[in-house]
Amino acid sequence: MKLAIGSDHAGYRLKGQLVRWLRTADGGKHQILDVGTASEESCDYPDFARAVAEAVAKKRAAKGILLCGTGIGMAIAANKVHGIRAAVAWNPEVAGLAAEHNGANVICIPARYAGVREAKRILKCFLTTPFGGGRHARRVRKISQMDRCA
Repeated sequence: MKLAIGSDHAGYRLKGQLVRWLRTADGGKHQILDVGTASEESCDYPDFARAVAEAVAKKRAAKGILLCGTGIGMAIAANKVHGIRAAVAWNPEVAGLAAEHNGANVICIPARYAGVREAKRILKCFLTTPFGGGRHARRVRKISQMDRCA
């Protein structure tokens, strides 16, 4: 699966660990598009949220991964891109529900609150949980229609 990943300075170290893991996980079946940041120097998270969200929206990546201190800023910014459903997940159960119930296509991980082990568990659940369809599809369609309201 092709994945787009980005972080701000708060998520930089965790991003590096996750990129290395994703490149070898499941026999190395994941291709990684790392949009930055490239250091722990202070930077603006919306730049990286937009890059990941646009990669997913334009089908250059199947799913996106964003990391910042809380995950909240990244989710707010990514959700501004048409077609993106970004969710903050602090544990695997929340990540799975975001994928299954909300059709989340971008996961935002709070790097200050999730260590590498938990982040791997969050990603594994997010990447392997299919969208549930049914009543959830109806709700996701309503969310998509909201994109056109503004």
